[in-house]
Amino acid sequence: MNCEEASLLLHALIDGELDAGHARDVEAHIAICPNCAAQLREFQEFRNGMTPASLRYTAPMSLRSRIEGKLPARAAGTNRRSVIKGFAVGATASALAASGVLVMVMRSDDEQRILGEVVSAHLRSLQAQHLTDVQSSDQHTVKPWFNGKLDVAPPVIDLTALGFTLLGGRLDYVDAKPVAAIVYRRRVHVINLFCAPAPGSSKRGAAMESLYGFNVRRWTENGLNLWAVSDINADELTEFGDKFEAALRQ
Repeated sequence: MNCEEASLLLHALIDGELDAGHARDVEAHIAICPNCAAQLREFQEFRNGMTPASLRYTAPMSLRSRIEGKLPARAAGTNRRSVIKGFAVGATASALAASGVLVMVMRSDDEQRILGEVVSAHLRSLQAQHLTDVQSSDQHTVKPWFNGKLDVAPPVIDLTALGFTLLGGRLDYVDAKPVAAIVYRRRVHVINLFCAPAPGSSKRGAAMESLYGFNVRRWTENGLNLWAVSDINADELTEFGDKFEAALRQ
């Protein structure tokens, strides 16, 4: 295991999400690599510091005096209470607006976390040499294999004639849920196409992202979230996705 591979799995090690084999490999690498060991300590210290007490802040009493000092001098008695009430209403409206921003940020963070998980799943399949549970270039063999194993039937398309050889499929896990992984080969490069249900989601156009040296093309179609992951260049991965979508519509 090299530093790039270990760095990808450090957070999973801290969170106890690695199986025994991968945990042992990462720990063995850390034992001989001071840089990765230091990175692990940094992550652990940061996590240990993220306690509810450390995130709580008590405003000083002088803050009330400063706020009241900014109010108009004539705003006394009932009038002052009205001003303060209005200030509170405005603060509530600001908090609601801020909560909307927070939801957007959380959604963005969640998508980034899922992106990391599909890249980790891709990397695991290469390290463990467990690319397929069903090995076949025949889509009519691969697709029925998933029957009863998932809530939805994943699309399996043979793109061999278009330069992307179907190798088979397997069950994998993303966001602690079982997903289908359809495996293709482009020359010596492996492409994992992960498929997960997206109930209620409308079609979403493709977006290309890069993480830890891997390219990821993600999109939503026919009630499925799809992520194509590989170390091939972005143009070729875009070509794969375009051909897959075109064949899916036929």
